[in-house]
Amino acid sequence: MSKHGKVLVAMSGGIDSSVTAILLKEQGYEVIGLTMKTWDYESSGSSKKETGCCSLDSINDARNIAVDLGFHHNILDIRSEFGDYVIDYFTDEYMLGRTPNPCVLCNTHIKWEALLKRADKLGCEFIATGHYANINKLNDRYYVSKGKDVNKDQSYALWGISQKNLSRTIFPLGNLEKKEIRKIALKSGYENLVKKSESYEICFVPDNNYRNFLRNRVDDIDKKVGNGNFIDEEGNIIGKHEGYPFYTIGQRKGLGIALGYPAYVTNINMKKNEVTIGSFDELKRDGMYVNKLNFMKYENINDKLNVDTKIRYNDKGNPSIIEQVDDTVKVYFGNGVSAITPGQAAVFYENNDVIGGGWIKSSFDKKEIKEYKKIKYD
Repeated sequence: MSKHGKVLVAMSGGIDSSVTAILLKEQGYEVIGLTMKTWDYESSGSSKKETGCCSLDSINDARNIAVDLGFHHNILDIRSEFGDYVIDYFTDEYMLGRTPNPCVLCNTHIKWEALLKRADKLGCEFIATGHYANINKLNDRYYVSKGKDVNKDQSYALWGISQKNLSRTIFPLGNLEKKEIRKIALKSGYENLVKKSESYEICFVPDNNYRNFLRNRVDDIDKKVGNGNFIDEEGNIIGKHEGYPFYTIGQRKGLGIALGYPAYVTNINMKKNEVTIGSFDELKRDGMYVNKLNFMKYENINDKLNVDTKIRYNDKGNPSIIEQVDDTVKVYFGNGVSAITPGQAAVFYENNDVIGGGWIKSSFDKKEIKEYKKIKYD
């Protein structure tokens, strides 16, 4: 009989998920391992050798850890669900002129749901992952907080998890730093895990070339979209581009245009197949609209609230005031923020705690919004 009950651990074969299993077993849980097969590289059109969490080597690494530690290991094939939901979303967003964040969507709608369904079948009370984050509870509401290791914190990617799913989730690495994880792995005899390289690519775009992926995924995309115009902030045509889906807000490299100064994509107009190019200063926006919300720490926001808002994974956060209006949050930045990108996630923090988040719908300048005159920043 286990001390704390049964827990299903998501295992990728890497150091973080393996140490998660080690720690939970040491704490007295009955551990069962699960590796999810999400994608086949051959179908992406990539010539790169299959690596990362979906590769046969990684699955075998996870299984070997389970055998060494004496617990069962399962493989769950979710390629169908993953393709129908995450990859279709990824493709559709680019075709709508937005920049998707598939890893956040996968966590929320695929991996957590798949883990909990299998946990129920196996009689597991909990699921666990190797994310660098913490879970806390206030007034019967569960919420994610930043992990101790500020360089590895993954709270940004977890804002979409439901209350029900959070209540059954364990993050054993939340109060540890990466160097401590390595020490635990070495102490447990897994030097190979410490030496194993970590993948930061999107799992179904193995060479990080999303243009090739779209061309393999969307039939005749170049003919359907066609070349379009690069324009400046005044609307003047300054060059030709390959088609709006192949560009993202804030992009500087690979534009194929020389203007005599560092140039960035500042706007994408899908309907006109136009891509606006400007200077770094012209990337700045004063606020944004965020929808498809999920709140954690509070059920709703009833008044204006001072928070830090992150608009991308490696963003340190920006002081802001948020205001909920029906199913949308208006975000006001005091000093403006560069490269606010529709399609990316926006996550709202109160100190280290995730209040909630949503998807960026659009950005605005303060001259466009009357409410800006009423906003006072602390």
